[in-house]
Amino acid sequence: MKHILSTCALAAATVAAIPATAQTAPAAPAAPATKAIGISDDVIRIGVLTDLSGLFSDFAGKGSIAAVKMAVDEMGGQINGRKIEIVTADHQNKADVASAKAREWFDSQKVDMITDLVGSAPSLAVAEIGKQKQKVVMVSGAYSPRLTNESCSPTTAHWQLDTVALASTPKFLVKQGMDSWYFVSADYAFGQAMEQDATKVIEAAGGKVVGSVKHPFNAPDFSSYMLRAQSSGAKAIALANAGGDMINAVKAANEFGVNKSGKQNVIAMAFLLTDVHALGLPLAQGLYTIEGFYWDSDPASRQFGERFYKEVKKMPTAIQAAGYSAALTYLKAVKAAGTDDALTVMKQMRSMPIEDVYAGRATLREDGRLMKDMMLVQVKKPGDSKKPWDYYDIRAKVTAEEAFQPLSKSACPTVQKSVAQK
Repeated sequence: MKHILSTCALAAATVAAIPATAQTAPAAPAAPATKAIGISDDVIRIGVLTDLSGLFSDFAGKGSIAAVKMAVDEMGGQINGRKIEIVTADHQNKADVASAKAREWFDSQKVDMITDLVGSAPSLAVAEIGKQKQKVVMVSGAYSPRLTNESCSPTTAHWQLDTVALASTPKFLVKQGMDSWYFVSADYAFGQAMEQDATKVIEAAGGKVVGSVKHPFNAPDFSSYMLRAQSSGAKAIALANAGGDMINAVKAANEFGVNKSGKQNVIAMAFLLTDVHALGLPLAQGLYTIEGFYWDSDPASRQFGERFYKEVKKMPTAIQAAGYSAALTYLKAVKAAGTDDALTVMKQMRSMPIEDVYAGRATLREDGRLMKDMMLVQVKKPGDSKKPWDYYDIRAKVTAEEAFQPLSKSACPTVQKSVAQK
């Protein structure tokens, strides 16, 4: 799971600038400046700020960079004769590192849009920088609902699911008899929001939360947390964490026989395809989650998955597919608007139809929320998997309107101002 870079390699990854046209046909000759006057410095630059060396690197990281590169290649590596470039960096899951890199990119490297931003703290920090500098930030890697509420801005778009959407899972499970819940939650913004949002859904469905325990980011041992959850007697032990923390919590639950008693079930509130791959089907079987993308859900997804696999040697996660979609939508909007001016491009994205293998047929809402349909999935039993990476059974379609917070309840200042003016 962990992708460890040496100091030199990490420094190289941080400053890497990838010419997006390297594997595509040569860009068309530069047009006169008057024909592309809206493109600042004659280059469209996308920054992929991700986790290249830590807990989230397996389901984001190099795969996210590859996915954005796929989107750039689809555009031919240029727009109206102006080259598209990608720059990349490792935010190390630290808000201060992410903020410093975003400032550097916007101020001195003339980056026009930043995407990925896996992790709540880096995403919220960079969204604030984008707001200050009026630059586009498209979060395809984090789940924090604050991005479209208190921390929303005219230049931020949230392309990934949030904890409100993920919290839809308990609604289906309470109906199946899992009416008592205990949370093992990560002690940072994502885990706190996940537990809070899921608790509302559980109680609304007629269930109850009997307790919870918090653990630090990248916890070294889950034994004590799982023992407390087991002793609670709750029918559902909900893991409000992600990445390596989720994987280690499931392993600890297995060691203590939590799933073997038949009386308790471990529910991973947020996991991705690579998490299932890391755990293996014998440990992951039966887990439920809400997913925004699955490579084997339809012919277009399978085609995308096969293209991605050729580059990365893994099937894409929803986060990586979201990065592809965000970059592709941004570039289409720049082309349609004839400029990379942030406010103009955001207006274009909100007004145009958004359609691709990740988004389906979607729209971008006033608060920055990508309104797309999702699916409730369950991890297959080992005997039901027929091919490599064949991990999910799709149990139900979840519409955007069912999953996401309605605009009328938004705490986004822009939305509230708009409502007040009406």
